This record gives sequence, C-alpha cells and structure tokens, in this order.
Amino acid sequence: MTAFPEVPARIPYEGPQSRNDLAFRWYNEDEMVEGKSMKEHLRFSVVYWHTFRGTGADPFGAPTLLRPWDDGTPTVENAIRRVRVAFEFMEKLGVPYYAFHDRDVAPEGATLAETNRNLDAVVKVLKEEQQRTGIKLLWGTANLFSHPRYAHGAATSCNADVFAYAAAQVKKCLEVTKELGGENYVFWGGREGYQNLFNTNMKRELDHLAKFLHMAVDYAKQIGFTGQFLIEPKPKEPTKHQYDSDCAACLNFLRAYDLLDHFKLNIETNHATLAGHTMMHELEYAGMQGKLGSIDANTGDLLLGWDTDQFPTNYYLTAEIMLVILKYGGLAPGGVNFDAKVRRESLDPIDLFHAHIGGMDAFARGLKIAAAIRKDGILDEFVRRRYRSWDEGIGAEIEAGRADFRSLEAYMLDKGEAAPNESGRQEWLENVINRYL
Repeated sequence: MTAFPEVPARIPYEGPQSRNDLAFRWYNEDEMVEGKSMKEHLRFSVVYWHTFRGTGADPFGAPTLLRPWDDGTPTVENAIRRVRVAFEFMEKLGVPYYAFHDRDVAPEGATLAETNRNLDAVVKVLKEEQQRTGIKLLWGTANLFSHPRYAHGAATSCNADVFAYAAAQVKKCLEVTKELGGENYVFWGGREGYQNLFNTNMKRELDHLAKFLHMAVDYAKQIGFTGQFLIEPKPKEPTKHQYDSDCAACLNFLRAYDLLDHFKLNIETNHATLAGHTMMHELEYAGMQGKLGSIDANTGDLLLGWDTDQFPTNYYLTAEIMLVILKYGGLAPGGVNFDAKVRRESLDPIDLFHAHIGGMDAFARGLKIAAAIRKDGILDEFVRRRYRSWDEGIGAEIEAGRADFRSLEAYMLDKGEAAPNESGRQEWLENVINRYL
C-alpha cells in the first residue's frame, strides 16, 4: 500500500515551461554541466530527522503535521513502518542519498544494550531498502544533544560518565554507518559549548572534545571505516555558545589539536547566517583550505533570529553556492543534503514533495547559472585584473618572499606615493550577475 497515492512512481523532468506541481522544471539528472551530470554534481540527500520525524511542533505549539503512517509510538514496529515510507518517498523523488541520526531511525531503549538492539533491528530494514532501491547513505551521525543526559554536553560534559556514554553511542553509530555503506560521518556539537562561563572550564572541555574526536578517528581505522569525517559549524542554538561556531573556529580547533588531516566541514546556510556570515563566505573559507566537504541545503528567515531550516528557493543564493562548489571541484563524497523542514502550517504529506522539488530545482537552476558565469569568465577576468599588481614588480617580489620592511621602505621612498586605487565596480558586478538570472 502506498503512502503517497497521488504521486507518480517517479517525479519527472518536464522543463521550465511545465505547470505540473509534481514535476521538475530545472533538475534534469542526466543533463551534463561542465562535464558531469546534474546528478553527479548535486548528489541530493533527504534527511531523516526533519522529513520523516518532524511533527511541526515549535516552542509555542503542539505538533500539526499529518503523517498517517506514523502512530506516534516509540516502538521498533513503528520505526520499521517509517523506513518503508521513507524509501517510497525518496524513490519517487529520485534522490540518490539520505542521511540520519541514530535516534531518528530507531527508538531509545531503557538501557544502552536495548537501544543498540533496536537500532540493529531497524538497520536490517534500512539495508534491505537500500538494496531494493539503490539509494545510498550519504552520512550517519549520533544524536548527542536530545536526551537529558546531554544537558551539559556530550564530549564536553562535566560528567565523565556522559562522555563515556557518548563514546559508546558514536562507536555503535560508526559501525552502523559502515555497515550501510555511508560515505561520510558527521559530528555536530549542539551541546558542545557553554551557557555560562562562571561554571565552565573551557580549556578542559576543548581538550576533552579533541580526545573524543581522536578516539573516533582511531576506532574508524580499527573497523575499516574509510568514509570522510565531517564537522558541522553552528554558533548557537541550542547552546548559547557552541565551540564549532563557524568554519574559522572549526579549522583553528582542528589545527590546534592535530586533527586537521582527518576532517572536512559540512556547512549549512542557516548556520552561516546565525554566525553573521553568508553561505558564500563560509564555503569560500573552507574551500580555499581544502576543507569543503558537504553542505546542508536550507535557508533562514531574515526576519526571525533563529534556525528556521526552510527549504531553499532563492536562485541567487543557490547560484552563489554553486559558484564556490564548482570553483573547488565539487562536493564528493559529500552532497547537497536537505537539512530543511516544511513549515508547521504545511500540514499534508504532499507538502514534502513540493518542498523537495522546489529545493532541487533551485539548486539545479543555481548550477546552470554558476556554470554560465564561469563559462563567460567575466568574474574571473575582473578579479585577475584587480590583483594584477601582484603578478609582477613589487607585488611579485612580496609574494615570492624576496621583500622585507627595509626593501619596501626603499621602494616607496624612491616612488614617493602608492599607485592610485581603481574602482571595485561592485554595483556593475551585481548587475552582471543579474543578467544570468
């Protein structure tokens, strides 16, 4: 029995002129862009937590979303039924990947042993559905933030037993991710931070977080997990200050604790906004250091100061994102992961399809816009010319390390004044980008 009877067996591509609400206008998975198909470039992934566990509840109201297949009980039977529905949805949507937290897919038991048995039972069905459909696991991760035991953090908790429990949970989740062929594993430290520095030993907590991640690296080697480890930056929510606050903070932490070789970053649009950055800034910062791993595709509402995780529909935003991703050679083994949720007023199951179709089309359109900009070369040529003083003469001497303060003083004493600046042409550049939209 189908959970989505009004949806065709596969959402078709019908082109930009289509008025079919259950068809793609821009996402044609086989269309070639810069030598790769759209499917290869975008590597779309559906998240388990928002799409199949979201209820529409918020801090001010009870659940609103209608999910007829889910009886609301924390049982393995309900979890297995949810798996079947999830794979029907993803198969009809035509995505190649999905992602989950361990507690999204299986209920927590009274003990760790019971919890692990619950997870094993559901993983068996996940594996069956992956084999049936060909859909793969983009990444797994452990939920180290929802349970009350993690009130003070997980790897950064003041309670050593909580650190030990979190380690056991990640151990199991790594094993499960490997069993399901997961191509990445993500660490998101929602409780790894502080609410009040009066009761916090920050250095000790950061030392413990580094020990935890080193243990994860060591265990991955022991079990033969070769997927990419990813850290996801976010500055706040639910913690007042989270240690993985943005790309710069993450990379500084990884360097300081000799972890840089083992991790890349999973970067989210709404998290970049909360950090006071643009998504383009965060992607560029990671990309220029070889640490662009994967993205969580969503957007926030600029009139709200919290993480709304809405589906992306802004072509300007997706074009900016794809410009950077193409610049640095793509995301694989990462992907475009829809860490996004329908709003609580979008009640019906069909809204899940409309949301994902819109997001996939937005990224497909952004990919085409970015490729067209790159092909014309206007931006690259402008930037090249803007920095041309560094390609010869004194600029080349500085970059080559053949200049110092004495030689630069002598150069300017002889020249008398710096060459005049040229316009940055910011408004013109914005107009140029608008031509492609």
